[in-house]
Amino acid sequence: MEKNNEARGILYLVATPIGNLEDMTYRAVRILNEVDLIAAEDTRNSIKLLNHFEIKKPMTSYHEFNKYDKADMLIDKLLAGESIAVITDAGTPGISDPGEVLADKAIASGIKVVPVPGACAAVNGLIASGQPTRRFAFDAFLPTDKNERNDVLNELKNETRTMIIYEAPHRLKKTLVELSKVFGMDRSLTICKELTKKYENFYRTDFKGAIAKFEEEEARGEYILVIKGKTFSEIKEEETKKWDDISITEHIDMYIKKGMSKKEAVKQVASDRNMPKRDVYQESIGHDF
Repeated sequence: MEKNNEARGILYLVATPIGNLEDMTYRAVRILNEVDLIAAEDTRNSIKLLNHFEIKKPMTSYHEFNKYDKADMLIDKLLAGESIAVITDAGTPGISDPGEVLADKAIASGIKVVPVPGACAAVNGLIASGQPTRRFAFDAFLPTDKNERNDVLNELKNETRTMIIYEAPHRLKKTLVELSKVFGMDRSLTICKELTKKYENFYRTDFKGAIAKFEEEEARGEYILVIKGKTFSEIKEEETKKWDDISITEHIDMYIKKGMSKKEAVKQVASDRNMPKRDVYQESIGHDF
């Protein structure tokens, strides 16, 4: 195991399989065998993983409901020289799972934090989705608080990156309907189900097709929604359409009344309408502003 020069322990964030045990890495097994303590999201679940790989190390629970108080206790152990590995029920700690708070506190305490990479449902869903992968935004589960949820959805409305959202089966249909009102029925998305497991499936469709599918089919298992972002050209087109209800001269006059010179107003109107400045200027000839 890597040694910390300051005689402090090291915090390892160890990714574990999201379904298929063959996705456990050699390095993850080695680190779990070498640390002094394993902080697990659910010890009852993690003991099955440890037994499978014949890892015999003490465990302690570290989950959503004790992540602040327990983090302080774990930091004390790390400062005393113990090395600790954090694992979740499945996937990478800190990605929609406990780990972020402890990592932040460890860094603030001068403790070395080492990622041990492996499975991540969001990334696996993205790369096999057929949606653009160069730029993406991960939103995990949408907030349950109504106001916060609305704020997030309003923010995502004009998102140009591919969006990744987790959803539980009992909320899937309702969420699809809700998202269709934000993105439109024809927005492309891929619904990923049970990644790496026996019933792994990728359903590439649009919101109209997705809603129709789950009108007839009961949602079961864990789902990841990978949604194509809005294109820059679509955003520009929507911005220019805002001015369709007023004439070019009315548009120029609006800016002049706000204090712009005619030259500045013509330039701004051309930008707003995505049209040549000379065409806007031609429309302004003969009008008294």
